[in-house]
Amino acid sequence: MARIHGTEEDRVNCSFYFKIGACRHGERCSRQHNRPIFSQTVLILHMWQNPEAALHTDGPNSKPDISPEMRKQWQEEFDTFYEEIWEELSQYGEVEELHVCENLGDHMIGNVYVKYADEEEAEACLSALLGRYYDGRPLVCEYSPVTDFSEARCRQFHDDGHCSRNHYCNFIHTNKPSRRVAEDLKRKFRKDKGRSRSRSRDRDRGRDRDRDRERGGDRGRDRDRDRGDRDRDRDRDRSRRDDDRGRDRDRDRDRRRDEDKDKEGSSSEAPKREFKEGDAAAAAPPADGAAATTTGEDATAPPPAEEAAVKAEEALPVPPTEEAAAAPPAEAAPPAAQE
Repeated sequence: MARIHGTEEDRVNCSFYFKIGACRHGERCSRQHNRPIFSQTVLILHMWQNPEAALHTDGPNSKPDISPEMRKQWQEEFDTFYEEIWEELSQYGEVEELHVCENLGDHMIGNVYVKYADEEEAEACLSALLGRYYDGRPLVCEYSPVTDFSEARCRQFHDDGHCSRNHYCNFIHTNKPSRRVAEDLKRKFRKDKGRSRSRSRDRDRGRDRDRDRERGGDRGRDRDRDRGDRDRDRDRDRSRRDDDRGRDRDRDRDRRRDEDKDKEGSSSEAPKREFKEGDAAAAAPPADGAAATTTGEDATAPPPAEEAAVKAEEALPVPPTEEAAAAPPAEAAPPAAQE
């Protein structure tokens, strides 16, 4: 559907209204006229009173004889009209294109198309012109769907200067101002365009400053929010550490209390007596029938451990005295004579 929308293949929407912003059938057209609610182009219906229309009494079949003097007078009148509307319409924004129809058909005669740089300027123009009059007649304005005038113009008229359908063609025949007027307006347009661009740059700078100010406020709010989050996290960590310390203190207190209880319980119990091997033998009662006393040798004999120590001392060599060390060594005895 998007490919055929606004073309002759579209059986729902009117292709002429989509391309030109006007249809010869008007409200009686069998197809829909989708009127835009916003556009860069404003259409002022039947604003230009074409003097040639009074000579075409027979409609398309009329062939009036127009003298060069009359055409020159018409051109001067049109130049004045073109300058007036250009100066008026340029007050609402940057005019990119301005087309005045030379067509004589009822749906296109005297139509003026003005295309602005953006839709806001077109809206300002439409709001300013509603309810106003020009040459004693009220102005009828509306948004136009036409944004590409290369498709709305009659190619034969603009290429060859003549159309086989004359001025009753359904495509736009643009009435152009003289070269002098066009150059003057172009020169003035450059100046106004420079001023409008400077104003637009000032507006853009103001918007940028406002945007930067808003962003700065947002950054400040973000910093405050981050600072608050950090403070809350710090308080939460501090409270968590305090809780951990309190639990550790309680745990240590409980452990010390348990240790004290254990100590008190162990001190209240009866002490246990330990017996060594020698003590056990001495404490054991004598067996029945055994002699209570020992012989004299056994009574006087030293214990086995002391006897072993004495033997070890006797076995050690005796160091020589000082006199024995100073005496010369004894001569060896001669060998015994053999018999």
